[in-house]
Amino acid sequence: MTGALPPGLIIAAPRSGSGKTTVTLGLLRALVRRGLNVQPFKCGPDYIDPAFHAVASGRPSFNIDSWAMRWEHASSILGDASRGADIVVGEALMGLFDGVARPGFWGNGASADIAAKTGWPVVLVLDVSGQSQTAAAVARGFQGFRDGVTIAAVILNRAGSARHIRFATDALEAAGLSVVGALPRENAVVLPERHLGLVQAEETAELESRLDALANFIEANVNINKILSVATPGAPGAGVGSASRPPGQRIALARDAAFSFVYPHLLAGWRKAGAEILPFSPLADEAPDSSADVAWLPGGYPELHAGTLANAERFKSGLSMFARSRPVHGECGGYMVLGAGLVDSEGVRHPMAGLLGLETSFAVRKMNLGYRRAELLETCPLGSRGDILRGHEFHYATVLCSPDLPLFKLENSDCDRLQGGGGRRGLATGSFFHFIDK
Repeated sequence: MTGALPPGLIIAAPRSGSGKTTVTLGLLRALVRRGLNVQPFKCGPDYIDPAFHAVASGRPSFNIDSWAMRWEHASSILGDASRGADIVVGEALMGLFDGVARPGFWGNGASADIAAKTGWPVVLVLDVSGQSQTAAAVARGFQGFRDGVTIAAVILNRAGSARHIRFATDALEAAGLSVVGALPRENAVVLPERHLGLVQAEETAELESRLDALANFIEANVNINKILSVATPGAPGAGVGSASRPPGQRIALARDAAFSFVYPHLLAGWRKAGAEILPFSPLADEAPDSSADVAWLPGGYPELHAGTLANAERFKSGLSMFARSRPVHGECGGYMVLGAGLVDSEGVRHPMAGLLGLETSFAVRKMNLGYRRAELLETCPLGSRGDILRGHEFHYATVLCSPDLPLFKLENSDCDRLQGGGGRRGLATGSFFHFIDK
């Protein structure tokens, strides 16, 4: 798609924890209830928020990233996904201008890159607890901080009394910023969380009623007509691009509560290229389809299901048989399951598939987070030897032992060489690296 994108806006904030997700989910569901076709997307690398977006809007949500994704690929995703949409609503990552020090493909990973590139205006969510008029100084600093990024409206979050709201609103409007809503502190509608963010959408009890309650909350406290009035058409797309060739014509994909971290743009790209995806559930003790060309185990929360996976003999034996003749690849959680053993948070070791020698532990957690540039040392489902891939890493596992040959030469966004370039043994490969683009 090379024409203009539909009217859109980006929900952003000065920092994480300001209420972006609450506003985004409530707004998505409220707009759908008005009969609008709403296309969501997420700025930056995130698996969990897009799954909630999809349920709230009824349309798949896609990730767009300026550091790890080529613009021609990003614009193709935006164009394809937003066909037939009346409005596009994006959710920013962290603070609006937060990114890394060195630029990637077309930016440093900041959500502001996407706002500037598309021309979609920003609705700024401000946590005004503990301040009133000072909120205007904060928001005023956002306006004009970067060329091409427009702050079109402000939503106050965690607001107190009517007097508190009036003080903040008067100051913001005097600074030329329109306040379109004020969310009170007493919001009883919350979504459960765990160490990687929100609990997954498929695990959240009574999700539909929770999303409806969020929509009620937004409708009661935000002027949605004003929100719609600030949305503007996005800049024309740059062309057609794809992340990579599919790893096979028929792809056996592990897919259940333990293996849910796979980017929608990756699956869409595989399908667009003509590949067939054959899901199977390791938690249900299912083996990969014997007719598949490749097996792919994405990330997720295998540490929460380690006992079940350890006892899934049909899955483990079927995977081992598959790997004798066809490639098997694991990302992050999938990589850990391909390993020899996983120690849970209680210190109990669970035997895994044993296709790699990796031993990991959650008894002592260590956060690993950041963009990654990876050079393939051997041909595998991700690409050919020498290919340069871009993606990210986010996990809390500690590596106890990793005796296999490395899969990558790995660098962070500062171009520092990193240890932990995954592993390869026979036709089995894996790493903590989440692939985005190349």
